[in-house]
Amino acid sequence: MQLTGVGLYTFPEAAKLTKVPLRDLRRWLNGYPSRDKHGARKANAPLWETELSDDCLDAISFHDLLEVRFVHAFRKHGVSLHTIRLASQRARELFETDYPFTSRQFRTDGRSIFASALQETGETQLLDLVKQQYAFRKIIEPSLYRGIEFDTNSTAARWYPSSKTRAIVLDPKIAFGKPVVTHGSIRTSVLYDAVVAEGDKQFVAKLYEVPATAVEAAVAFEESLTA
Repeated sequence: MQLTGVGLYTFPEAAKLTKVPLRDLRRWLNGYPSRDKHGARKANAPLWETELSDDCLDAISFHDLLEVRFVHAFRKHGVSLHTIRLASQRARELFETDYPFTSRQFRTDGRSIFASALQETGETQLLDLVKQQYAFRKIIEPSLYRGIEFDTNSTAARWYPSSKTRAIVLDPKIAFGKPVVTHGSIRTSVLYDAVVAEGDKQFVAKLYEVPATAVEAAVAFEESLTA
């Protein structure tokens, strides 16, 4: 696959960027074992085929990265992987997209899709929560969509990960989707390492020809990844 415009993140990188535990990421996107009602072990397929699954790369794409944030939100509210898988499959067919949770349509139609999936899987204890639009919005928090910019096809095109600033962006068309400063498109990790080595943010700003505020934002962002 041509990786330009797709994005490329190792699982550890994806875990840091999304704040989703590495073990969960691998289970959701590589498959996971479980037991059936008789206690026999069985293998479960990934929740979906990632964009890089055919390339023998132990990594995921930009759209996979954004999609797992929504899976994490559902799991935090007790929705099973079985229901998430079913809802994802139905939404993919309905919206005609491989990444339905991050699509604009899911914000309006996702509630009914999940209600139907919950009824089918028997997770009726969550039905009241999902049926109420206000309650459903607590699961699909505005923060999950905040910072995502869509293209003309309503597909996620870039992501500004900070709720406070747009100084940092992840764009699959730039640096394989790695975090860069908006002004200058230099990777945040490069600027951070330069500050550590030089000990002078102003000097680093001049060295890479970016605003000092961009260097400040890059350092703050990189430090947030390890917090």
